[in-house]
Amino acid sequence: YLDGRVSLVVGTHTHVQTADERILKGGTGYITDAGMTGCTDSVLGMDIETSLRRLRDKIPARYEPAIGDGSINGIIVNVDNDGKCKGIRRFTEYE
Repeated sequence: YLDGRVSLVVGTHTHVQTADERILKGGTGYITDAGMTGCTDSVLGMDIETSLRRLRDKIPARYEPAIGDGSINGIIVNVDNDGKCKGIRRFTEYE
């Protein structure tokens, strides 16, 4: 439905960058998940011990952001003057 009507459709929320980027027939760029930004040694950017305790003990606990070296996932998109996606590229940078 959106192909050719929008330049780009970017999904998010799994926190894991997907490798399915493509340009659809109508010129819309697409990727299921652009990834996350956060601590590399973590559970989706949150403290490992807190995350494990929540799972193991089945007791609600406030998530705490992890501390440490980070990474960033993202995409770089080229769009022409007509709004058509001409290129989409994934990237990951580590601290």
